[in-house]
Amino acid sequence: MDIVRVGICQINSVVGDIRGNYQKIINYANTAKEKGCHIAVFPELALCGYPPEDLVFKKTFLKQNEEYIRKITEEVKDIILIVGFAHFENDIFNSAGIIYNGKIEGIYNKIFLPNYGVFDEERHFTKGKDPIIFKTKDFSFGVTICEDIWYPEGPAFALALAGAELIININASPYHIRKWSERENMLSTRAKDYITSIVYCNLVGGQDEVVFDGHSFLIDEDGKTIGRGKLFEEDLLIKDVDISAIREKRLKDPRWKKRDLMETPFNVKEYHIDTNFKNNSGVIITKEYHMPSVEEEVFLALKTALKDYFYKNNFKKGVIGLSGGIDSSLVAGIAVSALGKDNVVGVFMPSMFTSRESYEDARKLAENLGIRIIDVPITGIYNAYIKELKPLFEGLPFNSAEENIQARIRGNILMALSNKFGWLVITTGNKSEMSCGYATLYGDMAGGFALLKDVPKTLVYKIGRYYNELNKGDIIPERIFTKAPTAELRENQKDQDTLPPYDILDKIITAYVEEDKSKDEIIRMGIPEEIVLKTIRMIDINEYKRRQSPPGVKITERAFGKDRRMPITNRFQE
Repeated sequence: MDIVRVGICQINSVVGDIRGNYQKIINYANTAKEKGCHIAVFPELALCGYPPEDLVFKKTFLKQNEEYIRKITEEVKDIILIVGFAHFENDIFNSAGIIYNGKIEGIYNKIFLPNYGVFDEERHFTKGKDPIIFKTKDFSFGVTICEDIWYPEGPAFALALAGAELIININASPYHIRKWSERENMLSTRAKDYITSIVYCNLVGGQDEVVFDGHSFLIDEDGKTIGRGKLFEEDLLIKDVDISAIREKRLKDPRWKKRDLMETPFNVKEYHIDTNFKNNSGVIITKEYHMPSVEEEVFLALKTALKDYFYKNNFKKGVIGLSGGIDSSLVAGIAVSALGKDNVVGVFMPSMFTSRESYEDARKLAENLGIRIIDVPITGIYNAYIKELKPLFEGLPFNSAEENIQARIRGNILMALSNKFGWLVITTGNKSEMSCGYATLYGDMAGGFALLKDVPKTLVYKIGRYYNELNKGDIIPERIFTKAPTAELRENQKDQDTLPPYDILDKIITAYVEEDKSKDEIIRMGIPEEIVLKTIRMIDINEYKRRQSPPGVKITERAFGKDRRMPITNRFQE
């Protein structure tokens, strides 16, 4: 048999829903089998969901993993299945079960456990020791898990030296901007170096503060991508791998002839699977998906993250404070795309500082989106606050205390609606504001999910433009893009009264937060010293605010939270 047909099952697992994930695995496996696949591949920890975090310390959780991985062996025959699950054998492992005809032929335990950024795998799992190669009468293959393949001389290299013609890498690789390109470039190099075909199967869907983009793919022995799965959607990608082409290339490659001189620290274990596969003559039509723009991929990431957070946590409606500004407008648009217009409610909460333009823009947006909008004026509530506080504030000028009271009244109203009706408050602040603390604790920061928490303001505008293009019209009114951003908490207030211009601010945030550049390096970028020092100061002193913000999805390479962990009590200065 020269051709191996592989089904890459890019599924959206729910953490802890082992029975539901099991049923999805069975359905996809049977479909792959009907399509003539010899192998069906599922993502890392597909059975229990990723990341399971401290659930792995529950004995009942591990017991269910073992129970359902064995149930899979009873349900699907005549196709090799590779399924990620949490495995307990004296220790807890992040594992792949290799299943065929009622039997678990082998269990591979992940060797390289990531413990940086959003990953805490060394807290939860024990490192595996040995790669495993599986040999059938027709072909041989090896299985690796996610991080394993990022090391050039890691387990995949050992498997190639041991004769693996196909290397299967199962993943739960979280999204950040353009990460799919990094993966493909890296695996293209691996495939050429190892003279193997590489199957990359990635999880898809949102899980709390991370979202998985899918974008599974298959690379041939020349390093060429010959098939890609959908971006941010479940998919079954079916491709044929030409084993004879791999063998022929190895015969002619001078490096391969010297493989006995190459060393690896791994002891590859060999397993044999008694298969009886036939060549498939049917033509597989490959669906090619276009490579998205940054705006499109971030929009899809945000939409997927919100949709999964909403439905996986059983919310019925989402509620958004509409201000007439770009942030709340984009959040409302994404919410309608993700949840449907009937599941989104806008709340407009004007004060004595709210402009006619904001009123008109918020109502026009709601009309364009087809969502319900509720008016709850806050001036009367604000005046009641000030009346009670007057003896304490006597003789003191209007400042951020009065401004924040307005924001907190609005947060209070949104949370009251959430409590009364069970709605999810979708917070609208962006990364630029969160970086500098330009947000009010228990006010505009209040809520259940901070959708734009890791999206810089300049990118918010670009995604807003993309959203209008996608919907073929000015769903977000044009004036929202062109007017100066403002919190409208005092007379004639503008964001740039407090913050640098957003195009400059976002450059500093990228350099300081995401790239760890020093103040001197940032100044050498051509940004005035006083602006750099002011911005860094704001970022440093507002860690306490960020710690109290709602969860929000990771979009950039380094998000606040698990990616960037700074002490609140901290006297270090740049």
